[in-house]
Amino acid sequence: MSTFGVAFIGVGRMGITHLRNLSAIPDVRVVIVADAKLEAAKQGQAVARAERATDDVEAAITDPAVDAVVIVTPTPTHAHLIEIAANAGKAIWCEKPIALDLERMRRIVALVNARGVPVQIGFMRRFDPGYAAAKRKIEAGALGRIETFRALSRDTYPPPLKFIERSGGIFLDMAVHDLDLARYLVGEVAEVQAWGATLIDERFAQAGDVDTAVTLLRFENGALGVVETSRRSAWGYDIRTEIAGAQGKLVVEAHQKTPLIFSREFGFEGDHFESFPDRFEAAYRLEMAAFFEALQAGRRPDPGPEDALETLRLAIAATRSWREGRAVRVQEIQAAN
Repeated sequence: MSTFGVAFIGVGRMGITHLRNLSAIPDVRVVIVADAKLEAAKQGQAVARAERATDDVEAAITDPAVDAVVIVTPTPTHAHLIEIAANAGKAIWCEKPIALDLERMRRIVALVNARGVPVQIGFMRRFDPGYAAAKRKIEAGALGRIETFRALSRDTYPPPLKFIERSGGIFLDMAVHDLDLARYLVGEVAEVQAWGATLIDERFAQAGDVDTAVTLLRFENGALGVVETSRRSAWGYDIRTEIAGAQGKLVVEAHQKTPLIFSREFGFEGDHFESFPDRFEAAYRLEMAAFFEALQAGRRPDPGPEDALETLRLAIAATRSWREGRAVRVQEIQAAN
């Protein structure tokens, strides 16, 4: 196929980011921008120079001129929209997560496999140049046997209460990125032990969640790992990862946003990234381009729904460990959360 007609669904903050990136990809034509709020859809139409805007999301997905659907709507809508798109035979790109419960996730994986539609899930950190280079080094054997994994993620600002209440919790919403990286860079996890605390904002406790967490990982290949997660960072968006092996280690860290250090009076100044849109700007652009490159080449996009399923299982195991105060084997996590 030389040109792909796209239905873009959901025009929030991340929607605008994805629309801008989508508009820059050759051989992609945004046919329809859809949002439950028509004004938002029209805003997206202007950004992408799309042909039409609508508040009829389902009609946009099933439109005959649409070959691929990009879904950037609130989390509770993802599974339903994927079902519509898969049954219509459309290629699908969807922000993570597909669903917050394992049984729904399994049904979606079974459906898209039965329909044979290509699906890519928005674990964007895999496309960050640093993480992509780390993956290549690991696959080339540069570290030897991997022994330890450490990941730290601190958001700059806590999210609003409305988001907290529907997010699925800190492990399913936030730590899930580092859990996906753990699987991507080291391998499947056999067992987790997680602790959580409310140290930043009591609203998290009111929502049955925590704002600070530490998760220990025991990988199936014997490696050990630590994932630290915090909903606030007074100094800026803070994302760091280290993978150590018998022959060397890799560190992925963006030290500052502007490549400038100002030195004076026996000290120096730099700046930090404010949040994920600027820290992972390249990753968001590259993940969208990779989806359409895979479609053009007839390859299966990656990461796919099976990755979303296994990472969700791991995040649910961490949540259960925190709630029950015990180590949890990932194989324990079946249909019920």
